[in-house]
Amino acid sequence: MGKPALLGTITYKAGMTHAIMVDDRENIPNYGKPLLQPATVLSSPPSYVFGVRVYGWRDGYRVVIGDLYNYSDERIFGRRPRSPPGVEDQARDIESLLDDAVGISSLVYSIPKDVGLPQKRPFIMEVGVGGADVRARFEYAVGLVGGSVGVEDVFKPGMFVDVAAITKGKGIQGPVKRFGVKRKQHKSRKTVRAVGTLGPWHPANVMYTVPMAGQMGFHQRVEYNKRILLMAREDERPVTPKGGFPHFGVVRGQYVLVSGSVPGPAKRPVLLRYPARRKMVPQKEPRISYLDSSPADTSKLTAGMY
Repeated sequence: MGKPALLGTITYKAGMTHAIMVDDRENIPNYGKPLLQPATVLSSPPSYVFGVRVYGWRDGYRVVIGDLYNYSDERIFGRRPRSPPGVEDQARDIESLLDDAVGISSLVYSIPKDVGLPQKRPFIMEVGVGGADVRARFEYAVGLVGGSVGVEDVFKPGMFVDVAAITKGKGIQGPVKRFGVKRKQHKSRKTVRAVGTLGPWHPANVMYTVPMAGQMGFHQRVEYNKRILLMAREDERPVTPKGGFPHFGVVRGQYVLVSGSVPGPAKRPVLLRYPARRKMVPQKEPRISYLDSSPADTSKLTAGMY
């Protein structure tokens, strides 16, 4: 089952770039040759743990059976009780419930100002704790309370991760843009950008499958198996382009380079988590010979590629 570990962390989307890496897929003709890979830059500040949540089964439903909070964290509990219970006292009370527990989660938050964003309120998320048995996971989660977890403590370069984020909002859109419905001819009655019929005469109802106008975008979406290409610090391996990323600015501190695109606009929080559909392939660290906007690596564009 392995050691207990936190299964995710909060990052912020900065923008996109590209890298040239050595193709390490052994079963394709391009193996060992340079590969231009588009990638997304995610600014990764530390996540602060302020609580633990214990889940159990009640009447066939997964419900919360115990909570533990660090009331001394003023960024979350600004007006705390006069004599709040300590973390150790709360942990002793919950230990009697662990025989019925089936899941452990950590309550974490991230501060947008750590990456240079103006928002004052932190983003709060619940992140699962995996590995080992329930008691070992609970002890591990309690040990994290009051501290911080960096992205390098959760993931390693070469791993596959799932990314969960809120997509770009498009507002209210019609069926042509929203569903790709073909426009009618220009002499059609009433309207061109609408479906030809909402359904038959009988049954006299409109089915949910009929394309109609409505909200488009600003939905939560998960993309599976994005590979982590690089984890570095901006002062060690620069990734910020000249003038900064559009609508984001300069990346500060730790960042993660993820293959492909990620849902949502710049500045939006993105949850990185362990993959739900794990790929059964060796997860070795990629060899990146060139990273766009990092002048120190431009001389290595073709060196050592073959």
